[in-house]
Amino acid sequence: MRRIVVVGASAAGLAAAETLRREGYDGTLTLVGDEPHAPYDRPPLSKQILSGEWSTQQLPLRAYADLDALNLDLRLGLAATGLDVTDRTVRLANGSGVPYDGLILATGVRPRRLPGEGAHVLRSLDDALALRDRLSPGRRLVVVGAGFLGAEAAAVAWRLGCEVTLLEPAPVPLAHAVGTEVGRVLSQAHLDHGVNLRTGVTVAEVTEDGVRLADGELVEADEILVAIGSLPNTEWLTDSGLAVGDGVVCDQYCEVAQGVYAAGDVARWHNPLFGVAMRIEHRTNAAEQGMAAARNLLAAPEARRPFAPVPYFWSDQYDMKVQAYGYLRGHDEVAVVEGDLADRRFLAAYRTGQRLTGVLSVGMPPKAIRAWRQAIAGGATWREAVRPENTATEVA
Repeated sequence: MRRIVVVGASAAGLAAAETLRREGYDGTLTLVGDEPHAPYDRPPLSKQILSGEWSTQQLPLRAYADLDALNLDLRLGLAATGLDVTDRTVRLANGSGVPYDGLILATGVRPRRLPGEGAHVLRSLDDALALRDRLSPGRRLVVVGAGFLGAEAAAVAWRLGCEVTLLEPAPVPLAHAVGTEVGRVLSQAHLDHGVNLRTGVTVAEVTEDGVRLADGELVEADEILVAIGSLPNTEWLTDSGLAVGDGVVCDQYCEVAQGVYAAGDVARWHNPLFGVAMRIEHRTNAAEQGMAAARNLLAAPEARRPFAPVPYFWSDQYDMKVQAYGYLRGHDEVAVVEGDLADRRFLAAYRTGQRLTGVLSVGMPPKAIRAWRQAIAGGATWREAVRPENTATEVA
């Protein structure tokens, strides 16, 4: 294998490229990225960059000297537009083609948008800088979507002195992911800080003066941020013959087809630890999956290892530090095993079937949650993990 192409120059793509070199691959290694910037970290965009606490110089994932040491054929500011798996060629936006013997797909996701013009989204460095320039004391910001991204941006804007309205179609924000009671606790933080949180409302379109709700009401705003989820970047693979369905579909080894692997936000793979297919949009997973895909691409078929992580994510909102391990979606039960919901200092465990499948903490030290990660990784049953002496309180 003398030519490997990695499409996507963010956390997953960079981790794959570094792992290939670390594992001894010394052939041509092409890294393609549609943004002009060298690989940078995305989680700070909605926090330190948006707030102005960080400069853009603090964002790159690696120094230029470290990138140079990888001896990459670096193609930045150039999107992939097509893939020919028969000829093993990636087509680029400038009309050129890049041949490969091995390929890793790490093209990530893009923000969903609403009808109308003028709203901000928050995915790229340029997005964050554009919004940051418009936030100042007294400005009216409407955030559409009270998921983790929208919540973080709302918290930053509130701290900058903006008048913030947060609109969410669900009765309880994040309930589908973390449970109703935990979702209410996280939502209350917005209300306690003076953010106008409105739930059960649907936004129909963006207008020059604000957003129009489905019932015709106009919510006025100086600036609008749409944070209603994302779409995997798979359109360029439409005629490739690869399986695509809410992401690039791959197996437990992250393999899509012979010699083709996927990693990061765009990859939908079978996680054998939980026995389900999942697509995870978290920074830690992107790096870990990039490394796993690179190792499996280089390995002999019998030496490959399934990618079976315990997903991890975190979120900073106001004075709250939220951390979670596992796969919380589709859970059957939530129980508080430490602390108290009312104090916004607690640890909640999640059950799916008879297994412990997730744990989430708010305001707790990292060590409080790490032992639970090990229990999830070990396939602990609910009865083993949440024993009566833990005085668990069922909340959902």
